[in-house]
Amino acid sequence: MSHISANKIPQQAFDWYDDYAHGDIDRRTFLSRLGSLSVAGLTFGAVTSALTPNYALAEQVSFNDQDIKATYQEFDSPKGHVKGQGYLVVPNNISNAAPLVLVVHENRGLNPYVKDVARRLAKQGFIAFAPDALYPLGGYPGNDDQGRSMQRSMDREKIDQDFIAAANYLKKYALGNGKLGVVGFCFGGYVSNMLAATIPNLVNAAVPFYGTPAKGDLIKQVEAPIMLQFAENDKRVNDTWPDYEAALKTNKVNYIAHFYPNTQHGFHNDSTSRYDPKMAELAWSRTLAFFRQHLV
Repeated sequence: MSHISANKIPQQAFDWYDDYAHGDIDRRTFLSRLGSLSVAGLTFGAVTSALTPNYALAEQVSFNDQDIKATYQEFDSPKGHVKGQGYLVVPNNISNAAPLVLVVHENRGLNPYVKDVARRLAKQGFIAFAPDALYPLGGYPGNDDQGRSMQRSMDREKIDQDFIAAANYLKKYALGNGKLGVVGFCFGGYVSNMLAATIPNLVNAAVPFYGTPAKGDLIKQVEAPIMLQFAENDKRVNDTWPDYEAALKTNKVNYIAHFYPNTQHGFHNDSTSRYDPKMAELAWSRTLAFFRQHLV
């Protein structure tokens, strides 16, 4: 099964899904609003299905792939939830120390799409580590709605500390070259920005996808090269960019920002109709080139 194309779905529906996904409206309100739309040739069920993830569509690299090895690894997080866990994917044929990339999920835990992103990086020669913020509550529950509720119930500062601890863990990983990149999506985009500002001595490059900047004065502490990926139709995130860009310019940070035309928040996630194959591939090829430039 493939999702209906994004151009058949009204922008309002994407906006309402974004509100729902970020906790501004509840599921009942979201579904009620969808039901009020008159969408030519599409049933309510088809639109609802298209806007919610189908992870069978998201596997680009099998966990059985011969070129990689995936395991779960615990790490210490004394300022966070004491212990964290992540999905570590290592290329099988590392001849030299490999560059390291921390992969940060959206606001619902380590779902199959983000694990696949980690495998994609390992296929390209990077050691990738994708922590699960929900590990203290038993881990991603296999359901995005439940995962979103679980993550919302947690202490945000402790989650931030868990990702800082994960970055420290990965930076020192024995098979790595000591150069650390971070890539994240949505909430993970915020975490990528936050890590670039909070631990500038550890992060060598960051690529936030549609993420808001670090809070308060932290915004002024970004030092490492940063590539920012934005969707055109993403007002909530894009409204934060002018102030963030001004801070990056003031502090002479090496940055580049890309806005992808006619895309929605989440356009890289290939499990929903927000996915834009052409723009996702372009953004991902730029991400890989950026990491090769700064981490290899």
